[in-house]
Amino acid sequence: MAGSTHTVTNQPPPLVGYDAYTCDRALSEAVERHLAPELLAEAGDELAALGKTCGSAQVQEWGVLANEHPPTLRTHDRYGHRVDEVDFHPAWHRLLGKGVAAGLTAAWTRPGGHVRRAAAFFLWTQVEAGNGCPLSMTHAAVPALRTDPGLAAEWEPRLTSMIYDRELRPAGQKAGALFGMGMTEKQGGSDVRANTTAATPLAEAGTYALTGHKWFCSAPMSDGFLVLAQAPAGLTCFLVPRVLEDGSRNVFRIQRLKNKLGNRSNASAEVEFDGTWARRVGEEGRGVRTIIEMVAATRLDCVLGSAGLMRQAVAQAVHHCAHREAFGGKLVDKPLMRNVLADLAVESEAATVLAMRLAAAYDDGGEQERALLRIAVPTAKYWVTKRCTPLTVEASECLGGNGYVEDSGMPRLVRESPLNSIWEGAGNVQALDVLRALQREPTALNAYLQEVGKARGADHRLDTAIKALLTELADLDHIESRARRLTELLALVLQGSLLVRFAPPEVADAFCASRLGVDGGRAFGTLPPTLNLRSLVDRSRPQA
Repeated sequence: MAGSTHTVTNQPPPLVGYDAYTCDRALSEAVERHLAPELLAEAGDELAALGKTCGSAQVQEWGVLANEHPPTLRTHDRYGHRVDEVDFHPAWHRLLGKGVAAGLTAAWTRPGGHVRRAAAFFLWTQVEAGNGCPLSMTHAAVPALRTDPGLAAEWEPRLTSMIYDRELRPAGQKAGALFGMGMTEKQGGSDVRANTTAATPLAEAGTYALTGHKWFCSAPMSDGFLVLAQAPAGLTCFLVPRVLEDGSRNVFRIQRLKNKLGNRSNASAEVEFDGTWARRVGEEGRGVRTIIEMVAATRLDCVLGSAGLMRQAVAQAVHHCAHREAFGGKLVDKPLMRNVLADLAVESEAATVLAMRLAAAYDDGGEQERALLRIAVPTAKYWVTKRCTPLTVEASECLGGNGYVEDSGMPRLVRESPLNSIWEGAGNVQALDVLRALQREPTALNAYLQEVGKARGADHRLDTAIKALLTELADLDHIESRARRLTELLALVLQGSLLVRFAPPEVADAFCASRLGVDGGRAFGTLPPTLNLRSLVDRSRPQA
């Protein structure tokens, strides 16, 4: 019959028109666990609304368009004046506006704000991860600015605003503002003490002129930037506004935009300062100490971002396999495919539970929780971001050849997946930071051991892993070459303890058997066959 070769059958429907929050049981249960009861109704409604937005066909199309039409640099206007502006596709502005309105920069001013924001950031990452960068930078700038009450009073209301104001104007004329960051330079990278950008004091107290080059400047279209430069007393943190109070443009020369593997909707730039006006933030010569709270907050966002990508990859894989038939039945019902999907789901849930536990520690703010964050944030940043890439690659394989085609959306997730492992310090930087915490801050290890100790006795494999960890910790004098292994073990034990305490028994059992015990293999899809694999898959299935 004419045209019969074009009849489409056995293809899954698009995963659209669903609530990405409510159907994510690991995430919604974590929010319920960590938020005060009086906040749950309001927060649940907000997150469910955002979940429906994330799952809508329109917003998903915005994500595709923002990725397919990356930003472009416009150095001069038509008359030859230097403007150094970055032009974005309208979809980028729509996404960024939605993200700001969803409170992704407002955690510091709302009750339970970090848990609520973490869940929202986790969801929003699944639409398009690129716009998470300015949202993360803006959120994380607040604790650094609070070292200077005057700067905080001027900027914090705008950074925590839920209004997206994209026009470049003086801060005092804006209803909302975004922040970027410029730390690294081409000769030093993560070794920021090798920076050569010079800060020369000006006549007005606390003001300086900066001269130098930044190799990576995040979100160069922002209203302000936190920058590290060498002042007379040493490395110092500065605030560089994009527009000065008189309405003139500060000297902020964007030399080029980076051509990146992924994260293509977001602009990353090389910038030059030449007599650029700046305000000192914190004490001169104490730049790393001033900016460290910002780094910790952005590292947690790396964990959340990777966990969100993992969740989206699992959702797409489970959705495809629940609808696609092969060899006489649904893919999801094939024992080996079910094992793969269950294994991916366990990894995703472990990442989600850990990320949300750290967000709750920020809300608590007590001394014990701060000590836990000191060791748990770099540990989680190392491990969760490392697990993101193999998971997204395996999830794309569940779609077969379709997963290698751009239309599926899976290649975008795969390209995005290594970013958070690199951003804010790659793996070695995180592992060495964990060692510093162990060697210099005993309260951090004590807080960690008390946290994992809450699950002692609940699972023999976890107990064995804790003993192995204590053996590893017994000798820290020559441990640098083992730093990655130690950090991995710290992460796995912490994830296992949280799942044993909070996840359904089948999830905790699968994790402990495969990650802490000897019953699992190295590749995804090697869970012991005695586990309740169907329950694990059903728990992770998105309901379209």
